[in-house]
Amino acid sequence: MVGIVVVSHSEEVARGIKVIAEEMSGADTVHAVGGTADGRIGTTPDTIVDALEAALSDNDAVVVTVDLGSAVMNAELAIEMAGVESAAVIADAPVLEGTVNAAVTATAPDATQESVLAAATDARDLSKL
Repeated sequence: MVGIVVVSHSEEVARGIKVIAEEMSGADTVHAVGGTADGRIGTTPDTIVDALEAALSDNDAVVVTVDLGSAVMNAELAIEMAGVESAAVIADAPVLEGTVNAAVTATAPDATQESVLAAATDARDLSKL
């Protein structure tokens, strides 16, 4: 199974994306992390490590979606800190659409990290009009 970790600079945004993705997928596969420990806007590697470990406790692999540049940097650092380089990958995808696509794809019985990652990155090409 493949889990998803969504990283946002805002805890509320991360939780909102989790709610939408799980509603669309019908599964509880998304771990949301956002904001700093003191409630400010930002991301921190330690909280991302916690989310990665939680996701990997129930899954063989994880796809991470992120909102902005420093979230990428902190997600990369968290993956390294957790020692899960072979199990976690960051998607180059729009955070909401990519997370929804990933969550839906992860529900397939034959889902792999590669198929979930591809679904997330395919969201780059979605047209809203």
